[in-house]
Amino acid sequence: MWSLVCFLFMATMFCQVAWAGERLCVTSKIANVRSGPGTNHETLWKMETFHPFIVIEKKGGWYRFKDFEGDVGWVHKSIVGKIRSVITVKDNCNVRSGPGPKNAVVFTVEKGVPFKVLQKKGNWLRVEHGDGDRGWIYKTLVW
Repeated sequence: MWSLVCFLFMATMFCQVAWAGERLCVTSKIANVRSGPGTNHETLWKMETFHPFIVIEKKGGWYRFKDFEGDVGWVHKSIVGKIRSVITVKDNCNVRSGPGPKNAVVFTVEKGVPFKVLQKKGNWLRVEHGDGDRGWIYKTLVW
């Protein structure tokens, strides 16, 4: 009997931890980040499409997460997904026409701009912003 109780406890713990650390991102145009798991909780801030985060807790249909700056909040599972995405961690990040520093700068972004990852080539990522702008960014510039 004791071994069955231990087994069930360990199985429950594994199921709860299996998703911990899972990296997801926002799939809707804008997501309200809440102070708790429910629409009755205060909206703390908003995140845009492709904003990545790490799941630290699940409660019902809500995910408690931590983002690249260590900020914590709650989002509903209906507006997130498992799309490979990154977010800029420095100011004045050049997004280029190709994977390399000799390629032309297509546009420049500030810290905190999320992108969907389309392709990887060496240390370069081909990315797409939620508004459709595309280019290549060096991997040390993103989380």
